[in-house]
Amino acid sequence: IKTLFKAFEVRWKSYRHRFVPWIAVNLQKNQRTLRQVKGRSQDKLIQDEQVFASLVCLFTELLRNDLQSRRELLRLLPARSQIYSSDGHEQCRDSRAVIMRTLGFSIERKRSSLQGAGTGVFVTGGHVRKGNVVAMYPGTIYQADEPIFFQSIKNPFVFRCIDGILIDGNDKAVSKAVYRSCSGRDRVGPFHLSDCSWLTSHPVNPFAVGQYVNNCSNGILVAYIQTQKHRITFSSSSLFAEEENQTGRYVAICTY
Repeated sequence: IKTLFKAFEVRWKSYRHRFVPWIAVNLQKNQRTLRQVKGRSQDKLIQDEQVFASLVCLFTELLRNDLQSRRELLRLLPARSQIYSSDGHEQCRDSRAVIMRTLGFSIERKRSSLQGAGTGVFVTGGHVRKGNVVAMYPGTIYQADEPIFFQSIKNPFVFRCIDGILIDGNDKAVSKAVYRSCSGRDRVGPFHLSDCSWLTSHPVNPFAVGQYVNNCSNGILVAYIQTQKHRITFSSSSLFAEEENQTGRYVAICTY
């Protein structure tokens, strides 16, 4: 009986944050990490343009850092996209070093040193300032009317956007297979239109660890910024493109 109770306790601690009555009862208990939002218009702490500019800056530097091995792919892009040059850029072996050089800090997904704390995202170098974009929430996007029952079983990584759209950020089990299947379906010739490397322990995009960010910490506080004003394509083949007059859905995480 003690073993069954322990197993139930572990599963309850994982599930309770999606159980609405429990959330309502415990909402006011941790005022230090509770962010007050009086109106929907005040929910965004930084503007979409700032988020977009930060991501464009990072992705451009990631591409420049690996430009030599991507020239054949870049030749297939439209002329307006062939503007990248690696002249004067010191090559970094680790993408986290690119973040450090570009944004002044680096992050890493790893196991916590605290027993039973699981996996989290840690600032491993530099200094994160208020309003910095520090991560993105990767995953399969589901419209509000699309089925996600089987993927959601024992899955703590389903993120619900304010308009009801769901992002499944689980990098294991059924969710992983669904994402890989969608990625293969959407592939155009040699171009992967999505990044599958976040499913591994070494993501090409070092920001693609947002599903492991603890947004209820007494240290650095973070908030989710949802936007679909701009579309960014970033793939494991290092294809970067800004598509004009098109929109895409992405969730960035910033400090406040």
